[in-house]
Amino acid sequence: MIKSDEQLTWRRSGRCSGGSCVEVAKDDDRILVRNSTDPGLVVTFTHDEWIAFLDGAEEFR
Repeated sequence: MIKSDEQLTWRRSGRCSGGSCVEVAKDDDRILVRNSTDPGLVVTFTHDEWIAFLDGAEEFR
């Protein structure tokens, strides 16, 4: 079960200037990702999945 919003620390990129932004939080051994304008839908990653995602995203930088 995912912790409540009051128990999580959601973070945004410093490049987010309002509007629709990606937010990320850590919940024990999971990484949670959501859209700031639709926070009800949360995608959950394991630590290993998150690292693989970041490694893949780095290729597009």
